[in-house]
Amino acid sequence: MRHDFWPGRLLAGLVLMLTGVVYFGDAGGAWDTPWFVVIPLVVGGLCLAGVVGMTARAVRGRRRGAP
Repeated sequence: MRHDFWPGRLLAGLVLMLTGVVYFGDAGGAWDTPWFVVIPLVVGGLCLAGVVGMTARAVRGRRRGAP
């Protein structure tokens, strides 16, 4: 079964997984991460994912309207 590719959702998932890796490394003692580093990472990643998603939707909508 084929489905549409959603690059915004992919990017959002990757950013949130990266955030989890940062916290996991901090909890495991591999490195020391200040608590405020995660806020710009998540917010910036979600904003970027939103822009990518809107761009993909605009391109997809333009292609479907073409004959």
